Amino acid sequence: MTIPPWEYLWLPFSRALFPDLYDPMWISSLVLLVVLVVLYNVRTRALHRHRVYADLWEWLLWTGLITFFMIVVGALFVFDFAVVLVIMFAGLGTLAWIRFWRFPPLLDAYEHQLARQRYLARAKAGRPEATIRSRSSRRRRR
Repeated sequence: MTIPPWEYLWLPFSRALFPDLYDPMWISSLVLLVVLVVLYNVRTRALHRHRVYADLWEWLLWTGLITFFMIVVGALFVFDFAVVLVIMFAGLGTLAWIRFWRFPPLLDAYEHQLARQRYLARAKAGRPEATIRSRSSRRRRR
């Protein structure tokens, strides 16, 4: 280390200047990108009837896609290290915001809605006379 630590921020992010960080950072970004796409496909197929959960995964997909792809681009085109750090922290912060602040109130409201629907369906099925049509309603239909 021949220069002060803050001077490293304005050096190009390359293998020669950052040998300990360069390869692990762009390789992990590519791996996380692939994992995110696979998780998105698996989870949206499983939760296709639950719009709120599908929206959550779509937000996570696009934010992760942009973040991890921009880290790879920053490494490939030798951006300044400060730019790569800003991309990384902004993207990871946005992912955390989406998962822990933006969607939990929406998910809680959706869970209450599902619980209400289950309760009403159970209450309706609990009274068999509610599911049987009377003779007078059959006559009116004809």
